[in-house]
This record gives sequence, structure tokens and C-alpha cells, in this order.
Amino acid sequence: MSVAGRQDQPVGAPFLPRQVPIDGYRDNFFHFGGMSHAGSILALPSGVRPWAVVAFQEVDAQSLAPILAEAPAVELLFLGTGRDPAHLKEPLKALLRAAGLRFELMPTPAAAATYNVLLAEGRPVGAALIAL
Repeated sequence: MSVAGRQDQPVGAPFLPRQVPIDGYRDNFFHFGGMSHAGSILALPSGVRPWAVVAFQEVDAQSLAPILAEAPAVELLFLGTGRDPAHLKEPLKALLRAAGLRFELMPTPAAAATYNVLLAEGRPVGAALIAL
């Protein structure tokens, strides 16, 4: 199994240039496409890439920028909030809605599982998953 996030890889560059299911997760790691990555990830139509967010409180307009850039290709975004449920501040909700995104917030395990189900159905989904 290869480890994603090598030193020579530009920050934000996709590990995989396509969407794949999330095969598993454990404390601070995600497994996908035969790889593993320590830290949070974005699973978007352009691929799976690292996400610099460590805690839900760090979600802001800048951290949402890669998601907003792909908003037209995403029917539904799952935002994994870590271990616990959380609520997005109204200005950030408005930002996502203005981009035409529908979104659901839930703890990361539930977000990853729901993303996998809809991805398997061929739905245009995305996930922003904060590592546990």
C-alpha cells in the first residue's frame, strides 16, 4: 500500500485524479484507492486530495475554496465534522448555497459511509472529511 502525501507532492494536488470510495478510516488516517493518508481529505469529482483542516472550527471560506471551485459538478456535499456533530456558521452556509451546493453535515464516519453509498449509485457527490 502506498502512502499519499509525499514530500514532493504539491499541497492540494490530488492523490488520485478520480473519485474513489473511502475504504476505511482510523485515528487521523483515511484509506482509499489502495493508499492511506494522515489527515483530512477532500473527495471531489477531480479526485481525492489533502485538506488542511484539522478541526471543524478551522472550516472557513478559504478552506472551502477547492469545494466551491467544483460546485457545478457536485450535487450534494457531505461535510464530515470529525467525531462529533457540528453546525456551520450562517455566512459559510450562505457561501455554499450561493455556489449552488446542497450539503449535509455529520460526523465523519457517517459522512464517509453516505458518500460511498451515493458514489456507488453514480451520483455526483463530494466529501470534505475531517480526520478523527
